[in-house]
Amino acid sequence: MASPGSAATPPAQPAADWLRRAARQVRRPMRRVGLLTAAQTLALVGQAWLLSGILAEALLRHAPLARLWPQALALLLLAPIRFALSVGARDTAQRAAQRLSDSLRGRLLRCAQALGPQRLRAEASGDLITQLVDGIDAVQAYFARYLPQALGAVLIPVLLLLFVFPADWLSGLILLFTAPLIPLFMTFVGHAAEHASERRYGQLRRLGAAFIEALGGLVTLRLLGAADRFANRLDQESEEYRTLTMQVLRIAFLSALVLEFFAMVSIAMVAVLIGFRLLWGELHLRAGLFVLLLAPELYLPLRALGALRHTRMDALAAAQLLAALDELPAAVAPVRAARLAPATAPEIAIDRVCYVHSGRAAALRECGMVLQARRVTALVGATGAGKSTLLSLLMGFAVPESGSIRIDGVDLTLLDADDWRAHVAWVPQRAHVFEGSVRDNLLLAAPQADVTALERAAERSGLAPVLARLPRGWDTPLGERGLGLSGGELQRLALARALLRERATVWLLDEPTAHLDAASAHAVETLIRSAAASRTVLLVAHRLSAARSADWVAVMSEGRIVEQGPPSGLASTRGAYTELLQAEQT
Repeated sequence: MASPGSAATPPAQPAADWLRRAARQVRRPMRRVGLLTAAQTLALVGQAWLLSGILAEALLRHAPLARLWPQALALLLLAPIRFALSVGARDTAQRAAQRLSDSLRGRLLRCAQALGPQRLRAEASGDLITQLVDGIDAVQAYFARYLPQALGAVLIPVLLLLFVFPADWLSGLILLFTAPLIPLFMTFVGHAAEHASERRYGQLRRLGAAFIEALGGLVTLRLLGAADRFANRLDQESEEYRTLTMQVLRIAFLSALVLEFFAMVSIAMVAVLIGFRLLWGELHLRAGLFVLLLAPELYLPLRALGALRHTRMDALAAAQLLAALDELPAAVAPVRAARLAPATAPEIAIDRVCYVHSGRAAALRECGMVLQARRVTALVGATGAGKSTLLSLLMGFAVPESGSIRIDGVDLTLLDADDWRAHVAWVPQRAHVFEGSVRDNLLLAAPQADVTALERAAERSGLAPVLARLPRGWDTPLGERGLGLSGGELQRLALARALLRERATVWLLDEPTAHLDAASAHAVETLIRSAAASRTVLLVAHRLSAARSADWVAVMSEGRIVEQGPPSGLASTRGAYTELLQAEQT
């Protein structure tokens, strides 16, 4: 999938195919829209016929009102019927488009979840947000407005011509040959409009990506004195987006003007011809009035479709990217069916695993080790050695290029992904906390947990003293990213989450004692030791002090396990572990 800054534009055909596949989901509602549109057109024909009859009777025969009132009443009754049919067609299309957009947004969110954080790092978060919000909105507008109008642009002229030809075949021929000029011109200007919309949507993606990145790194930008420079960049991006938007609108207004010109000239030709034929006595007044009333209505849906041309272009530009995102999980999510035995700490064998990040050097190179059950294994190494990549593979967020990860002898790619992750508790170096209360953030790990389970997890993780100091205890509101708690308190909250996941027989810990004082770190290490009695624990230790209490230590360097053994044994040898110890002491 192209990055936000990519200048390459995907071909339009996959986007059109994607829209056609999506349209299958609204085929039945669109049929109802077509029926309502046809009924509305018939009501319009009835009104035109009644109105032309009333005028002809009044002008030619000077018919009294008592003779005309039944036709006038029928004419008035058809007006609310037409209005109800129009509203019904519009609401049916809107509801179908809303259901489709909700379905698409849910499917794309599940696609993003299937990709996982490892693959999503290659995508700008702002770009993904733009696709899931603005892209889906553009597709929704296509199905809510453009597609019903395209349906009407086919149905309405055909139905009207069926009534015009019996009334006046010559006017029918003029309408038949001039009406196609409008879609022909739309096709002619369509290429320019399509390219302009693609450039505009590409700039919107870049602007969205830059804006979200600026929000996420605002503190860093201010600390480095780069906030003004980044603000100027956003100004330039937004100005370019404004310019491209005006180009699209310029094309839309120009095409609408030409479409109006074609329609007015065609209607004028019909009106002049009918006028002369009425003057020569070749046409009855009622038939002439009937055709004159229907002629503008025949061009109206075609003109409206031309005005909505940019809606289709926006949907095509969005669909190119949505189609690419929608197809990604099929390549990375193999069929998984096997399940782990419940409440059993598994043995995890990592056998000659290789993994390469997209566009970068290999992160893992024939990495191999065994995580034994009921043992704390510490993984140490310099920054960039591949520890985080290995954690992503263990959580199933990425698939090895070669080699395998086996859980109790079963390849991880064959396990049911949701079932496997239910057996894993992940404690990152800095826990992510959502806006809400302490209770809400803990219940993310176990929504069904009762008060007793919450209190037990808080006590074991050391969170209970923190709760006692908080003004509202469990119901104390926390800001985004844990605003209101210190780093150490956030770490205790993350450990409490892990304890609440009773099915989690595998603990993956990324420096769990970070941000903790010596006493709190010792308490956490004791907790990990006790948890290892019934779990498989992998502890990623950036500080070697955290690895000294482990049962087994594996040293990683340049994507390989270069040394492993008990910490006391490794410390007594002159190897990679000793070099790390010496480097940490200096």
